Amino acid sequence: MRKIFKGIHQFQTNYFTTHQELFERLSLGQHPRILFITCSDSRIDPNLLTQTEPGELFIIRNVGNIIPPYGATAGGEGAAIEYAIKALGIKHIIVCGHSHCGAVKGLLQVGNLSQQMPLVYDWLKYAEGTRQIIEENYQDYEGEDLLNAAIEENILTQIENLRTYPAVHAKLYKGELEIHAWVYKIETGGVYVYSAERCNIKAHHEDDSLETLEGRQTSNPNWNGNGKVGIVRSATK
Repeated sequence: MRKIFKGIHQFQTNYFTTHQELFERLSLGQHPRILFITCSDSRIDPNLLTQTEPGELFIIRNVGNIIPPYGATAGGEGAAIEYAIKALGIKHIIVCGHSHCGAVKGLLQVGNLSQQMPLVYDWLKYAEGTRQIIEENYQDYEGEDLLNAAIEENILTQIENLRTYPAVHAKLYKGELEIHAWVYKIETGGVYVYSAERCNIKAHHEDDSLETLEGRQTSNPNWNGNGKVGIVRSATK
């Protein structure tokens, strides 16, 4: 805790004093345009990853970046999604998974969790679609390849769940909302941006920037590489 308290002091004496005007504006209200949904994993920092300031991202974090389908639970995810769209006028939703995700590892051996971590076991039921897709379509995969495929597929499963929310569906129908599928690779800093729809694209990965791959379709052989999930562009260091 000593490090935490030291950090608060440094924030107050350094960052806050040089950004006081920003915080005065934020005290009057928030106006983010992006809802960022990601994992609770301590290795993920949405603002650091996107280099955004306080007030620019509305963030939902939980184990496995999971979005229960509309009506499945009265948890905070649904309330946050509804608030983001109805009250804040969010225009973009990013669902961001990450490499080495412990929740997805657990999903691949979910039976072992029922006794050890029953609450995690129950939570991962909202990713059951991912588990079944992997079981039925990735029989030849194992180890890291299987995990990477599951991480990718889970992003698309959660986007399908996201579309079940009436507020989301209505804005998508009117063309007033865009959904983005990302996977962040911790060890390289790469961000792989996928088509938000399942597709049958198989192409080689190009080590270009996010901007230069706009509108093109590639696939990354370091991930599942089988065309079941298509990358539309990537950002790497």
